[in-house]
Amino acid sequence: MHAALVFLDESGFSLVSPLKRTWAPRGQTPRVRTSLSHWERVSLLGAVQVTPDGQRVKLHTHTYYKRNLTGLEVIAFLEQLLREISGPIVLAWDNHPTHRRKLVQAFLADHPRLHVYAFPRYAPELNPAEYIWTQLSEHTAGTAPHHTSELRANVRAGVAKIRRSQRRLWACIWASELPWKR
Repeated sequence: MHAALVFLDESGFSLVSPLKRTWAPRGQTPRVRTSLSHWERVSLLGAVQVTPDGQRVKLHTHTYYKRNLTGLEVIAFLEQLLREISGPIVLAWDNHPTHRRKLVQAFLADHPRLHVYAFPRYAPELNPAEYIWTQLSEHTAGTAPHHTSELRANVRAGVAKIRRSQRRLWACIWASELPWKR
């Protein structure tokens, strides 16, 4: 049985959305509203999965509101992946401190279906999951939500847009600097 290849990463989005270029009538400077609560955030775990036959790419995500990620959230996401993906899983991720927690390492030792490999330090360009966040940032750019509920809705809509498109998901794979055959 072939293994599913899964690339995992984490990211966060705050009420201060990224800005990008826009247009406005001459002499009318565009204004972007912002929130006073810059500390409110949405944290996400995301995984790009290439099916064992190499024909499809899937996106798995889990969202956490108003808190940073810990080893417990990583374990909950890994349990989700184990439920959603049958057979062996080759998991590649970065060296984030939550991945190295004793609790996470003990979980990995107890689940032989997970074969885990770490990308080299400071090499985000190798991880296809990093490009999920690039696309999601593009989707949320310039939205400047006032409340966490607006931010959650923007993030949910962006994730749904990425999840529905094989073209967008394959773009994450091809954008990485991994040697990948097309």
